[in-house]
Amino acid sequence: MSEQQQPPQEQNPPGRTDEMTPTPRDEMRDYRGRGLLEGRHALITGGDSGIGRAVAVAFAKEGADVAVAYLSEHDDAEHTLSLVEAEGRRCILLPGDLADAAHCRDVVAQTVDNLGGLDLLVNNVATQRPVDAPEDISDEQWRHTFDVNMHSYFRVTNAALPHMGSGSAIINTGSVNGLRGNASLIDYAATKGAIHTWTYSMAQTLMSRGIRVNCVAPGPVWTPLIPSTFPAEKVAEFGAQAPMKRAAEPDEIAPSYVFFASDTFSSYYSGEVLAPIGGEIAPG
Repeated sequence: MSEQQQPPQEQNPPGRTDEMTPTPRDEMRDYRGRGLLEGRHALITGGDSGIGRAVAVAFAKEGADVAVAYLSEHDDAEHTLSLVEAEGRRCILLPGDLADAAHCRDVVAQTVDNLGGLDLLVNNVATQRPVDAPEDISDEQWRHTFDVNMHSYFRVTNAALPHMGSGSAIINTGSVNGLRGNASLIDYAATKGAIHTWTYSMAQTLMSRGIRVNCVAPGPVWTPLIPSTFPAEKVAEFGAQAPMKRAAEPDEIAPSYVFFASDTFSSYYSGEVLAPIGGEIAPG
């Protein structure tokens, strides 16, 4: 794909796909499934848009039923539901704040009750707020970033584990910022580094149960998180720092999750951090 530059733009958090210019490619229109996930039941946090939406559609095209947990982006979530159902798969929507411990347990319970099981978990929800200096990060912001980005992964996973057995897979969303840090996304990068290390540890401890745990750590990706958290001038430059001189589309990242979810492709992979970062030599 050639270099692409998006115009300056801003939105209010948490952002909407239909207000983005250009609209992200996140519907997996050109993707052809081959039954790799037939009969599986997946929970995807942050599944309403961006990477989460693309993963939900890809999983559906591979034969999985999908539960989508999200904050409050109802229009985006309804569109994701329609895309999954168009593939003949079941989809349920689970709105609410995953910074809340009780809601983390609830989304798992609702997934199991409505889909009849849970054997694929994608921890993908995230928030960020750039700052100019470390002193600009309040205690409240620090705690909230960890509650959403890291603690929800821990809490949802702990609630899911009693329902998961041999052959199940957990896939966490990390970030290139967790590999090399980021001067303006200090708390966000810290959570992503924690996710990577947590992935390593969980892979080791769940090996005996036959549950594989892996992580996808993308570089810049064009999702609603970007115009809803960065100033317009930063949005216009987003992705230009990558060797490919552009941000990824969600559709380009989702196949990595199919790879980790499928025993056909990745039965010998656990504790791996895969970094699709646009040609940058992976740091760390």
